[in-house]
Amino acid sequence: MRAPSIILVGLGAAILSACASDQGLTPKAALTDANQLAAHDTLAPAVKTTAPWPGADWWRAFGDPQLDRLMDEALAGSPDLRLARARLDQARALAGLADANRSPRVDANATSVYQHFSENDLVPPPLGGSSDSDNRLALDFSYELDFWGKNQATFEAAVGRAKAAEAEVQQARLLIATALADHYIQLQREFAQQDITESLLRQRRQLLDLTRQRVAAGLDSRVELEQAAAAIPAAEADLAAIRQNMDLTRHRLAALMGAGPDRGLAIARPQVGFDDALALPTRLPAELIGRRPDVAAQRWRVEAAAREIDVAKAGFYPNVDLLAFVGFGAIGLNDLLQGSSRIAGIGPAISLPIFDAGRLRSRLSARDADFDIAAEQYNATLVDALRDVADQLASRRALDIRLQHNRAALARFEESYRLAELRYQQGLANYLTVLIVEEQVLGQRRQIADLQASQRTVAVGLIRALGGGYRPATEPETTAGSVARPPAA
Repeated sequence: MRAPSIILVGLGAAILSACASDQGLTPKAALTDANQLAAHDTLAPAVKTTAPWPGADWWRAFGDPQLDRLMDEALAGSPDLRLARARLDQARALAGLADANRSPRVDANATSVYQHFSENDLVPPPLGGSSDSDNRLALDFSYELDFWGKNQATFEAAVGRAKAAEAEVQQARLLIATALADHYIQLQREFAQQDITESLLRQRRQLLDLTRQRVAAGLDSRVELEQAAAAIPAAEADLAAIRQNMDLTRHRLAALMGAGPDRGLAIARPQVGFDDALALPTRLPAELIGRRPDVAAQRWRVEAAAREIDVAKAGFYPNVDLLAFVGFGAIGLNDLLQGSSRIAGIGPAISLPIFDAGRLRSRLSARDADFDIAAEQYNATLVDALRDVADQLASRRALDIRLQHNRAALARFEESYRLAELRYQQGLANYLTVLIVEEQVLGQRRQIADLQASQRTVAVGLIRALGGGYRPATEPETTAGSVARPPAA
């Protein structure tokens, strides 16, 4: 073997033996298996477990045409949703850029540099020592031979981030829809509270008239008259507070639709219906992974983080670019396009890290940590999603019991109020007794209105907890702890 060949072989062996190593670096986190999260005993008490998953337009089941129109406006005009879509566009554009980097590149280049040529350089006399233009007109080709899968992994990571952005758009859509439904139900509750307070105000005005008659007849004193008169502005103050809350709720609804506060003035009284049956789909929590957009987004982030590890891993290996060019080159413009000025070339460009003071290992460690963070965020999101479902079910069951007891209490308080009012009319009780029982009736009516609104809110909460009709077209293939990597050096 010739001496130059021996030198090249020895140099190559030395380079390979000195290359940076990724030994000992690996992610620590693993993805939680949803089937290992115990939830059967918590979810089993649900009334029904064969219900379908929520549909994409789940709010139509409430039977309120006005709510349907408001939802259409909100999903078309919400700035938050447009922002999420803009982020999706950005993520897709970056994925397109990563995809383009997997293909060859061709550039047309033209240069013309006027310069003075050295007498002692590559240009021989008579050009050496003279001044002229150095011209080049060529097509330059470049292609990175992706032996270690770096460009492929970069593309897959970008696709993962784009898929996460798609899920985030659906999450934004779900949050906007459920927030609008919650505020709409709140407005319905405030209308019910307004009805109760207006009824109370009419009742107190009638009692004031009756008290005036009793004072005139000498059956009551000025004390009872002042008590009856003071009760009216107190009820009017409550009514003003309720109407203030209604205005604020209308403003929130308008903001969710991306409109000004005047849009809220046109919202009429809500007519949200309600199905008393508590329904829960089968196969929880396993199917919850694919039904919640926030969980799906976290899974895609894990997938992207896994591919970023592949990118960092590929940095430990030689980078091989194939370069080529064809065109014309000449000193001076007169001969640039002559056949004798043709230029062409092709060859590889190889680079291999030898000593980088730990940069590659630090970069890979950072990517491993990114994977651990994404995996634990996924695990936390999954656990929180299951807790969300359980919370809604527990709240609904408690609300049913509370509503049952409050209705029974209201029936007794209303009978007590009827008797107190009758005794007052007959002069057998004072006005203070009537006021005490009246406050009890009012409190029960308000609680029942609040509980009924809470039932509707919990129904919306359960829809949100179940993903609100989300169903991804594709799902990531990342399994717990799996990260594909190039073979070790």
